[in-house]
Order: sequence, then C-alpha cells, then structure tokens
Amino acid sequence: MSRTALLVVDVQESFRVRPSWQVVNHPDIADRVGRLVTAARAAGDLVVWVLHTEPGTGTAFDPASGHVRLIEGLEPVEGEPVITKTAHNAFTTTNLQQIFTQHGVTSVVVSGIRTEQCCETTARVASDLGYDVVFVTEATATMPLPHWTLPADASVEEILADPRTLSAEAVTERTEYALAGRFATIRTIDDLAAVPVSS
Repeated sequence: MSRTALLVVDVQESFRVRPSWQVVNHPDIADRVGRLVTAARAAGDLVVWVLHTEPGTGTAFDPASGHVRLIEGLEPVEGEPVITKTAHNAFTTTNLQQIFTQHGVTSVVVSGIRTEQCCETTARVASDLGYDVVFVTEATATMPLPHWTLPADASVEEILADPRTLSAEAVTERTEYALAGRFATIRTIDDLAAVPVSS
C-alpha cells in the first residue's frame, strides 16, 4: 500500500529571531504549512516534522539557544515523527528513509524554510531515492539571496542595496525551474488543501 508523507522542513523559531526574517517572502509560513498539515491529516497521510540544528555553534540553530522549535501555531500530534537534522537535506543525517519505509511512503510533499536551500535539497534527494515528489512552493519561505562574494556578516540593508542580490521571488522562480520535470511536480496549497464549498 502506497502512502504520502508531508514533510515540514525547518519551520522553526530559529529563522524568526534572525534579522533576515524582516524580509522573508512568506511571514505567514506557519499558516500556509498549517493548511497542508490539516489536509494531510484528513487524508490519512503521514506528517513528518524536521528541525535543523547546529549544536555547539552558539547560533539560533544551536539547541542551547532555545529557538530550535516549531513556529507558534504548529503542533505535532501523537504518532507524527519529529526529527532533527544537521545537513541541508532531511535524509542524510536522520532516519527519515527508515521512517518512510516503515510507513510505506512512496510519495513526498515538501514544504518549509528555505525554499532554495533545505526544501529544494530535500526534494532533490527524495527524488534520487525514488520517491514521487511534490513541491508546494507557496508553502515554502525564503529571503533575498546575496551574491556569494558579499561578506557573510553583511547586514540586511547591505544585502538589499547590492544590485546583485536576488529577490525572494527570483530565488523561488529559479527553484521551480530547477525542480519541475526533473525532481518534483510543482503544486499549490489549494491543489492539496482545497477549501470545501459551503452549500
């Protein structure tokens, strides 16, 4: 029996406490993901929660910071796995593939933060592992992406002032171009969580 799993990747407070959150394209990401979670549960799909950790770094992703937790409004229910990763994709440093095997998962729906980073990388790896992948771009979030030569400690103002910076929209578009037809099918939130029509 084949089954679908919804992956919620890194929708965590770690991002909200960073300066770049002020320019995130989807500040309502928890609500967007929440719609997918509600639909997945109603369909009997598996929901898997993924949190990114960087132990010992002293950053917002260090578990000691207290920020490595789901954004308020998102809450796993009993039986929904919550896993932590230290790599960009949700497979390499976790037992995610084992969880999928145990639950008979063959299709994966990807949502979360950041669109072009952990979400895209997870989608690519999932595809290479043989899963049918759906990428819900609307239920991912990202920020403007600085040119690689800009210093890592550049301020948000410096990033936005640099003409080489890619807007969140441009980053998102590039991810869709790279994934569609190769690694994933692009779907909308409404595709997967259609609002019932009241009579």
